[in-house]
Amino acid sequence: MPVSPPQPANSGQPARVACAGLVVVDHVTPPLPRMPRAGELVAVDGLVLNIGGGAANTAADLARLGVPTSICARVGDDIFGQFAARTLVAHGVDVRDLLIGSEHETSQTLIVNVKGEDRRFIHSVGANREFTPEDLDPVLDRAPSVLYIGYFLLMPRLDPSGLAARFARARKAGTITFLDVATPGPGDYLGPIKAVLPHTDLFVPNTDEAALILGEEDPVRQALAFHEMGARRVVVTCGERGAVSVSAENRLRVGVYPTQFVDGSGGGDAFNAGYIAGLLDDLSEEDCLRLASAAGASCVRAVGTTAGVFTRGEAEDFMARHRLAIETLS
Repeated sequence: MPVSPPQPANSGQPARVACAGLVVVDHVTPPLPRMPRAGELVAVDGLVLNIGGGAANTAADLARLGVPTSICARVGDDIFGQFAARTLVAHGVDVRDLLIGSEHETSQTLIVNVKGEDRRFIHSVGANREFTPEDLDPVLDRAPSVLYIGYFLLMPRLDPSGLAARFARARKAGTITFLDVATPGPGDYLGPIKAVLPHTDLFVPNTDEAALILGEEDPVRQALAFHEMGARRVVVTCGERGAVSVSAENRLRVGVYPTQFVDGSGGGDAFNAGYIAGLLDDLSEEDCLRLASAAGASCVRAVGTTAGVFTRGEAEDFMARHRLAIETLS
């Protein structure tokens, strides 16, 4: 059944973007000096409870950037499901397609940050295990400008053939299809990806995910391989090493903006939100990458997945003051 919290602030505007897929409630530590030893208590100034997951983060970030956005996902009939719904509403996200059920609890992730190290994740799939391609049908009836899928491969019932059929339907209606993935560890991911990429306008994995899918470590070769599988544009993000972007028109290596790194949680989702905002404004590939990179850089300045993300005005001001290196690959 649909969640029925208060209506979002932008409910008078039709959602231009539909973000679908993973919604999580995150429990996040600030950067610890080190991992606690067995039985040891490490005190911190505060812990963060926030929404997470690709669909939720990207929807909240798009709303922050001034883009009317809806979310299509599943949460449990529990206190964390209500927290997720109300937090999205507070961000200004349309939650009419957020479904609540009693069979599974709301998905949660414990994110442990240690200074100088990558994040550690402990995750329960929860209600996300019930998300299906059929859940997308009411969204597609409204033909949004962009359909974004967050963390494909983490939802066991989001089968590749069903998602490919929905992407094909969306593109016939003029909707831009945007695919983001998450790989929980070694596995056979290539088949599902091959089924969906021919119907995908933009595919944005990070280089670690791409390596697990392809068995290839080089981000340029990764991007080229996914493009050859049918994705119109591919952006492989590489953290502090920037990104690689490949399309029929361009092959680009992208640098990074200067930023004060605190917590990497949600940085990729903010990058996606910035790129989508650029697409909606008909920006060039290079300018989409600039806006995406600025949004991603803003996210990692604060603990949590959305707290540090720029507004559109803040992003424009930041880009005016900083240059992003973009070079053409031979």
